Order: sequence, then structure tokens, then C-alpha cells
Amino acid sequence: MACKLAYVIFLLYLCRRFGRRMLPVEFIEQMRQEMGNEAELLLRALETEPVTSIRLNSKLDVLTFDGDTDEVPWHIDGYYLSERPQFTLDPLFHAGCYYVQEASSMFIQQALEQYVDTSSVVLDLCAAPGGKSTLISEYLGSDGLLLSNEVVRQRVFILSENIQKWGNGNTVVTHNTAAEYGEKCHHLFDCILVDAPCSGEGMFRKDEQARSEWSLKAVKLCAERQRSILMDVWDALKPGGILLYSTCTFNEEENEKNVEWVADTLGADVLPLDYDPAWGIVESTMGYHFYPHKTKGEGFYLCVLRKHSREAVQTVTIKAPKKPIAMPHPEYLPVMRSWLQHPDNWAIRYTDRFAMAYPIKYKELIDFLGTQLTCISTGFGLGEERGRGIAPQHSLSMSKDLRKEAFPNIALTREQALSYLRTEALNLTDVPLGLLLVTYEGVPLGFAKNVGNRQNNLYPNEWRIRKL
Repeated sequence: MACKLAYVIFLLYLCRRFGRRMLPVEFIEQMRQEMGNEAELLLRALETEPVTSIRLNSKLDVLTFDGDTDEVPWHIDGYYLSERPQFTLDPLFHAGCYYVQEASSMFIQQALEQYVDTSSVVLDLCAAPGGKSTLISEYLGSDGLLLSNEVVRQRVFILSENIQKWGNGNTVVTHNTAAEYGEKCHHLFDCILVDAPCSGEGMFRKDEQARSEWSLKAVKLCAERQRSILMDVWDALKPGGILLYSTCTFNEEENEKNVEWVADTLGADVLPLDYDPAWGIVESTMGYHFYPHKTKGEGFYLCVLRKHSREAVQTVTIKAPKKPIAMPHPEYLPVMRSWLQHPDNWAIRYTDRFAMAYPIKYKELIDFLGTQLTCISTGFGLGEERGRGIAPQHSLSMSKDLRKEAFPNIALTREQALSYLRTEALNLTDVPLGLLLVTYEGVPLGFAKNVGNRQNNLYPNEWRIRKL
């Protein structure tokens, strides 16, 4: 009794020091039941400061920060930062040169490398804001295709923005339910990631709202919703396909018990992952836990399952769209292709007056899915009809296949870059007339147009920096 009282006093001290809400009492008891003596170490860790980590984009070979960096051991492009900078003030952040992502969730990379071929068709079902989708997109490269989905309307546009900034054209962003995928994409996917909406216990260190909304009832409701999502999407996974199931919570109800349910009810085998014991990952009866007192990161759970393959394989029948795919005006095609490094890798089509580029390798599949799903963005925006001509879309400036030499490049200082990202007027001297590609440290930020007496800022208004 005295030990428990001393511990409560210690927690109160930590909460006052860091200005945090106390951990829910029922959560404390739940962790003690599941983890025994180990629970006290976890609970103390949840009252310490969270760590900051980023994952580099291949747009840059090296990225430097004022503070020290340390490598995330389970991802080659992951780094811890010794202090959290104000990312809004870094133009390279807005250019998609890195993604601010929890180090623990980067462990998805290990599952991909061990079980998923780079030529796979993958679905990230609950994808916003896009950290895991950009990781999968980078892993697949030019060989595979990613469907990145978000069911919440307000969040799907943030997802699309982050996908576009990352710059790979191998991704289609959709706004559909799990049931719609299960019904319309029968046995289509080689791999599905379900990063399930959860009670958020793993985020207690950095999210006050997660603490305030947590309850045992919420845990139960989350577990039920997770099983519903898994059942709804199950038919979209090929027999023998890989399911990656993850949460940012600790409890067995949302993790091991749900995995056991998938294995027994839906039919799947739980697969092992190779990892270095020095990483501090805890292997449970089914899956792998990241605890902040053992690993440098927030709470995370991952389990890999392989769907049983004894059922007959009946993949989705890909049919040509009844309505012909609109094509750009023939005069515009050579112009738009001249903007790309590898124009033969991309199919081009129109939606209204906008042209988009997407992998020609998956043209038939993407055209078909466009008739079945609500597609928010496909590949990357290439051109837009304006008047009697064609102008590049902003998404092209973010693309890794942009041929920068196709436009005059104008290098901006940090102050000029931030002004540009706020969509303010530019005051540049000695720049050519017409369309300009503005860059910062050699990385494209977007387009501007010099009309003689001024330079029009063409950065998307919905992406602008609102506060510094």
C-alpha cells in the first residue's frame, strides 16, 4: 500500500512538472494486470518527454539539422532528432524532403522487406495523414502500386497533400469504406495494411486528448470496430496475401485478441519477424510491441499474418471503362512529356481540364479502379489547360520524375522561400519572363510566373503556411 501511494505521488509530481493530465486509473490497473511488475516502468516512461524522429525522402541524400541526430535502427532512412525544431520554418519540410514520423511505426519496413515483394499491389486502408503510405510508396518504388485510402473526408485531403509532396507517382489516394474495398476489389491486393483506429494508449506521452478520451468502454468499442474493419476488407486480400495489422495501443483486447480472432475466424497464419534483440522490441504470443521504456519511440504494435490459400482464387475482373478515358489535346502531349525525366513510364489522361500522370505498368488496373472507387488523386497532377495553352500543375513540381531543366530554375533564400510558401508576392530581380520553377537548396518548391512588373506566386493557396 505504501509503495502504491509513493508511486501515485511520483506520478503527480511528473504530471505537474510536464503539465500533463494524470493517466487514467483504469488504464494503470489494466497495464498492471497485463504486464505485472514491468507496468511501473512503462507508466513512468509515459510521463517523460516524447522523442522526435523523421524519415528522409530520396529527394535528398543528406539532411542536416541544428541539433544532433541518431539513426533509427530498424529503418535505414529514419533518424532521431535531439531537439524538435519548428518544422514550419523549414522549406525542405514543405518540399517533402522528409516526413515527421514516429520511429516505432517505421518498423513496418521490416515486415515489408521480409514478406512483401516490391512488385506488389498494396492497400493502406486507414492511411491519413500518410506516414506509413509514404514509407510503403518508397519501398515499392517504380515496381509496385499503392492504394492509399482514408474514410474520413476531412483527413483524405491531408493524405493526398502528403502523398503529392513525397513525390512518387505510384500511389492512388481513395476515399472509400473497408466494405467497399471488400466488395469491389475481390482478391486484388498482395498486401493490406490495417493501421486500425484505436484507443491511442501509445500516444499518451504526447497527446492529452488521448488521455482524456480513454476508457475501458472505449477500448471495447475500438476492438469491435477493428474486427468489423478487418472482416469488411478481408475479401480484398488475395489468398496467400499478407495482412499487416497495427495499432498505437498496448492492450491485448485491441491487439493479440483481435489477431487471434483473425487467425481463427477469417483464416490466417501468424508470421514471425526477424529483428535485433538490441532494439528492445517485445515479442508477445502474437505480434510485436514497442514500449517507450524499452525502445526509443512511442507505443506501437504490429503483427504480420498470411491469409490461408485453400480457397479458390477469383481475382477481380478488370474491365475497360464503359466511357472512354479522356485524353489531352494532341498538341499538349509532347509539351507535357518534355517536363518528365522518363515520359514512357507514365500514362496520361484528363479529368475535366486537368491532366494526370500515373504508372503505365498499371494503366488498365488504375483505369478500372477509377470506375469502382472514389479517387481523390491518381499518380500526380501533370498539366492544366489555361486559355489556349497547357500549364504545369503544382504536383508536377513535387514529383521525383520532374525534369527540372524544362523550366528556368530560380533559387530562393530561406526568407524568400518562406514568403513564397505563405503565397506572398515575390520581388525577384533579373529573372526571365514566363513560367519559373522556384527552388530552395536545389529542391523544387513550386512554380511562379514572371509577367514583367511582378512575379505571380502559383503555390497552392490551400497548402500555404498560415502561421509562423
